[in-house]
Amino acid sequence: MKAAVYENFQGKIQVMDVPIPKPMSHGVLLKIKATGMCLSDWHGWIGHDPDIILPHVPGHELAGEIVETGKDVINFKVGDRVTVPFVGGCGSCYQCHSGNHQVCDNQSQPGFTHWGSFAEYMILNHADLNLVKLPDEINDETASILGCRFITSFRAVVEQGNLKGGEFVAVHGCGGVGLSAIMIAHASGAQVIAVDINDDALELAENLGAVITINSLRSLDVVDEVKEFTKGGAHLSIDALGHQQTCFNSIANLRKRGKHIQVGLMTGDDKHPSIPMDQVIAEELEILGSHGMQAFKYGEMLKMIQSGKLRPELLIERTISLDQSVDLLPKMDQFKNSGVTIINSF
Repeated sequence: MKAAVYENFQGKIQVMDVPIPKPMSHGVLLKIKATGMCLSDWHGWIGHDPDIILPHVPGHELAGEIVETGKDVINFKVGDRVTVPFVGGCGSCYQCHSGNHQVCDNQSQPGFTHWGSFAEYMILNHADLNLVKLPDEINDETASILGCRFITSFRAVVEQGNLKGGEFVAVHGCGGVGLSAIMIAHASGAQVIAVDINDDALELAENLGAVITINSLRSLDVVDEVKEFTKGGAHLSIDALGHQQTCFNSIANLRKRGKHIQVGLMTGDDKHPSIPMDQVIAEELEILGSHGMQAFKYGEMLKMIQSGKLRPELLIERTISLDQSVDLLPKMDQFKNSGVTIINSF
């Protein structure tokens, strides 16, 4: 099969012919139909993830068709169209028994703990626990962007954020994660403030429902602007980028008893950010993380997509081939795109 492979961190990525993997007894083999390019894939290529063993195939957002099942798989069969959250549970640890597969103690992550979806075929483990059947109304390209940025944003806004209609939500960073959060918050009845450095991304954020946009490169003070517009601060604020400054601003722009959700990955020099802890204490602020979403929780989100209340397809900027991806992946940190790139030709 063809796969995009890198043999060294920050090294050359090449499309190679490699053997088709064999699924475990509890797993499946998928033919990949479409896969999203995510900033997390860039983090992996840089070397920020200790789970990656070289040589490696990236890719963790996907839609595919099952072409082989392990002997112990019960709920899925050859021919099923499926997607999967980027965190797979083992089904045996305390976290999985409590229903929190997204923080499984023995989690598997395609494109990180094993070879991913920048390939014609890939395997997934513990299929009965982790796979999600796709409705006919949702095409492969749309489904391929759900498994990381969209589900993480959905859980951040709906469950972790416990958002109520009419509340103010600030979203810092309008890449795929941030734009997803804006769409979901708007669909949930929130008034959304979008913050980014890219005017094209801010224009798309406005089209997706943001009531005000702030270019942080031109703003004298992002926190003051948010607090002035909201007359006291955001009820819910999301750092969708994962940077020292966006994390600080997202906490500092909250109103009293507001809630910050960290969604963007904090890596490298941004791993341990400075935060206004004095404000957190004095104003009883909440700080939470959001790390994916369990497969059994997909139902509400899929229904909102089927009804047209959520339209993740609007986030897709372009589709490319696997050959084109090898040049684009190393440049993903340049934030030049205003939407999501999908690989749908292998």
